[in-house]
Amino acid sequence: MTPDRRSLLRAGLGATATLASPVGPWTAQAHGSARDLPAIEGEVSCDADACAAASVDFGRIVSASPMMVVRPKSPADIAGVMRWAGARKLKVAARGHGHSTYGRSLAEGGVVIDMTTLNAIGDIGADRITVGAGATWAAILEAALARGLTAPVLTNYLDLTVGGTIAIGGIGGGSSHHGLQADNVLELHIITGDGRELTCSPSLNADLFGAARAGLGQCGIITRATLRLVRAPERVNRLQLYYPDLAALRADQQRALDDGRFGQLQGGVLPDGNGGWRYLLEGAIFYDRAAPDQTAALKGLSHIQSATVTTDLAYRDDAHTFAKFEAMLRGKGHWFNPQPWLFTFLPASRAEQVASEIIASLTNTDVGPFGRITFYPLRTDRFRAPLERMPDGPVAFVFNVVRIPATDDAQQVERMIASNREIYQRIRAAGGVLYPVSAFPMSSDDWQQHFGPAWARLAEARRRYDPGNLLTPGYNLFQA
Repeated sequence: MTPDRRSLLRAGLGATATLASPVGPWTAQAHGSARDLPAIEGEVSCDADACAAASVDFGRIVSASPMMVVRPKSPADIAGVMRWAGARKLKVAARGHGHSTYGRSLAEGGVVIDMTTLNAIGDIGADRITVGAGATWAAILEAALARGLTAPVLTNYLDLTVGGTIAIGGIGGGSSHHGLQADNVLELHIITGDGRELTCSPSLNADLFGAARAGLGQCGIITRATLRLVRAPERVNRLQLYYPDLAALRADQQRALDDGRFGQLQGGVLPDGNGGWRYLLEGAIFYDRAAPDQTAALKGLSHIQSATVTTDLAYRDDAHTFAKFEAMLRGKGHWFNPQPWLFTFLPASRAEQVASEIIASLTNTDVGPFGRITFYPLRTDRFRAPLERMPDGPVAFVFNVVRIPATDDAQQVERMIASNREIYQRIRAAGGVLYPVSAFPMSSDDWQQHFGPAWARLAEARRRYDPGNLLTPGYNLFQA
């Protein structure tokens, strides 16, 4: 069933909302009796509550009810489940903490594998760490910092799981220097769609290694990853610089990217609450004992000097900044509303023009009082995984519409989803590409256009490693 044909949740979903009724324990389905369950060491549940919890994700837009939820004890459990599901032609989705926004981690009438049970932190070396795919980036950060190390790219929200972000790509503040998290993977252990346990790296099963990173979970389920680490700074001096318009912001962002004056470079466009917008550059300077020279960092920039905001935090505290934002959204109830987000990349040559036109078509209400439009540049040569898609040219601009609606009004959410599709088509026509965690339906033809020349590579890997067409149906890449 394609994402646009699955049931959209028409009623608002608050913290205590009733989810769409799941398929009951083996009710009205012909795959076997209640005793026909995969034989594994972990847990298998057909309980209505477990299935309901796995039938919706963070986006709270799409509902798709599985027939069972599996909590594996080991990768061997997942291999057994895959062979069991293959014999019955059941779809399978791996799920971490369910932070997809449009049902990508769901499996209607199939099997959802809860990866959070495989969350062990393993060996830590001088430049690497081995972890279970269900480990969060918050847990990895803590383990690495104990050795004075860190992942080169951390997601802004640290409660995402390793397997989930690698399968998508994994973007963060460090991406302007280090690419995506998928570019900083040294080795993966994967269960393929036909139940094989394989280790892959640049020199071992290299085709699977390429297909697993930013391949949207179409060829296998990542169970363990060895990740690159770098030395962690002790502190972060973060500058928030405001601008009168997008042109001034873009010019200074490009200048800062060119000379590498910031360890992290981000920014965006924020609603001002009065129908207008505030234009923000966020630059971070990493340091240890000697305080950074802010004068040098600000030299030649054209920001509004009186509006500058500076913070100085320990590296760990700075990395957890989003947790404070989450707590605020939870307190106000906004965290539990639908989250129709859109994530894309624009070519630098068209970024300012296209972004300006799109922003002019949006209102503060279209993103919500706590939403934002993310806008900042990246060097495309830092993105190396074969399935990562970036616009042509040496520089691309992140352009995200992070909508956080103030209410759970279903009609408003539907309008936002339709707007996402329109914006995406506009960006695609301008040579931009999707970062595939966005909330709107994509057809198989859309995905072929998205992957472009890399589509044949992904399709061949799919045939080789998931011949039964079982894995990660929520993306609708390969029609059954």
